[in-house]
Amino acid sequence: MFSQFSKWQKILIPVISVILGLIVGAIVMLVSGYNPIEGYSALLAGSLGEGFYIGETVRQITPYIFAGLAVAFAFRTGLFNIGVEGQLLVGWIASVWVGLAFDLPKIIHLPMAILAGAVAGAIWAFVPGLLKAKLRVHEVIVTIMMNYIALHLCNYLVRYVISDEQNTTDRVPESASLKSPFFETLTEFSTMHYGIFLALAAAIIYFVVLEKTTTGFELRSVGFNQHASEYAGMNVNRNIILSMVISGAFAGLGGAMEGLGTFGYGFIHGAFSGVGFDGIAVALLGGNVASGIILAAALFGILKQGALIMPLQSGVPTELVEIVIAIIIFFVASSYIIAYLLQRLKKGAK
Repeated sequence: MFSQFSKWQKILIPVISVILGLIVGAIVMLVSGYNPIEGYSALLAGSLGEGFYIGETVRQITPYIFAGLAVAFAFRTGLFNIGVEGQLLVGWIASVWVGLAFDLPKIIHLPMAILAGAVAGAIWAFVPGLLKAKLRVHEVIVTIMMNYIALHLCNYLVRYVISDEQNTTDRVPESASLKSPFFETLTEFSTMHYGIFLALAAAIIYFVVLEKTTTGFELRSVGFNQHASEYAGMNVNRNIILSMVISGAFAGLGGAMEGLGTFGYGFIHGAFSGVGFDGIAVALLGGNVASGIILAAALFGILKQGALIMPLQSGVPTELVEIVIAIIIFFVASSYIIAYLLQRLKKGAK
């Protein structure tokens, strides 16, 4: 639907989505007896107010970029990858596992651990890709189910394989860590790490692969029309599997950022992290383009980080903060409704 709009209208739609979300969130705070100006001021101060908070916000943004790229890559090639959360988890545990299992120089160890995360995510996404290509099993159903398999499998691995029946693994050694003493000093000892550079590099790779290569053209062509692509001599089944594998690799890298950077270890998850699911809204808000996904991930990072400080500084209860954030995400995810309304207005004007 966005293809029917001008460049400026494509930018206007997500901006309107965010503004509507903020307005409705303000109304909810006002009705509940809280000052929305104080609430949003606290949110901004908690995400961008000091060096420490800026570092924590950038740290939040990093996995969102990978999750958004993973969802968007599948979407641009005609697939809907709901399994980013599961692929992120297996990438997380695989990278930590490699980090703990080997004793190597950092120049070898760290790339190997990061690569393990990408490979694990790719393998996890290969299964729904194969089922879609060979048996036409819908990828949405398979990827949703594989999220749960990933959650419980990773918990089992943490408890019985990577640790001695503990809830957490040991910390990965320095040779496999993304932690940055420079960023720690610069941002008052936040958990910001080098992963942000990898995330930006991934966005560039995403753009180059999809927009500048023959493979990217074929992948997008299959997404537009499988029958026409097959008639043109393209291998549709191979491209479906390849799309899911690349999408899963982006998601697995997002998990590696958490395992090697933010936390530095693996642990048993009582529930999903939510990063993979938020990646759907990040991709939609970003219009499935690399630059848009970076901006959308920045917005989500600000919201998530600011929400941690909002209750302390403005008195708004945590539950209400979560409702306000959910409303903003709802409008962000509903940007296609705004696109539809703009389209109707455009036709009405004619």
